[in-house]
Amino acid sequence: MAENKDLPAIEWRTSEALVDYQDAHAFMETRVAAIRDGTAREMVWLLQHPPLYTAGTSANQDDLLDAERFPVFEAGRGGQYTYHGPGQRVAYVMLDLKHHGSDVRAYVQNLEDVMIHTLAAFGITGERREGRIGIWVGRKGGQEDKIGAIGVRVRKWVSFHGLALNVDPDLSHFSGIVPCGISEHGVTSLKDLGIETSMEDVDRTLKQTFEAVFQRQTIDVA
Repeated sequence: MAENKDLPAIEWRTSEALVDYQDAHAFMETRVAAIRDGTAREMVWLLQHPPLYTAGTSANQDDLLDAERFPVFEAGRGGQYTYHGPGQRVAYVMLDLKHHGSDVRAYVQNLEDVMIHTLAAFGITGERREGRIGIWVGRKGGQEDKIGAIGVRVRKWVSFHGLALNVDPDLSHFSGIVPCGISEHGVTSLKDLGIETSMEDVDRTLKQTFEAVFQRQTIDVA
């Protein structure tokens, strides 16, 4: 697919400080409405949250194993329970999908491709698995661990929420939930796989792969 140079560049924002989940959610709601109305550019927002759990629309209460450990938020996105916290790069992707074929399935596949290509740049083979949302890594002995999560919501063809890639989070924090309802597999991260890298390097690669996969230009904003 050739790059669509007729479309305005997507704003690319990176927050250095931890962002409260409720503040991020309120921002997305406002921004998505503005994108839909044509009064704001599309945006990708990279951030990290304080430790918390979010419940998607398919969350099973039994999968919340320790409700007192961290705050729990209703996310409004698809999916089940997931963890967010320091060391995990969250990308909230707010796009007008009418510019991308009005195809939600293809959009999710593009998000998966962004993570797969980003991991490949660090020498990690990330893979899809039938019936399991997210990106997975094979381990010794046939074990498969999740390294990237995807949860999306689309309102009048504008997307929000997005993806979360485990760079160097505290993996023990995932033990308070059954991540995405899957108990027979674990979670991993770039650091857990022996990759020592900075969040800045991951961000740089995410931006390059996003532009390549979505065939759109981005512009950095404060």
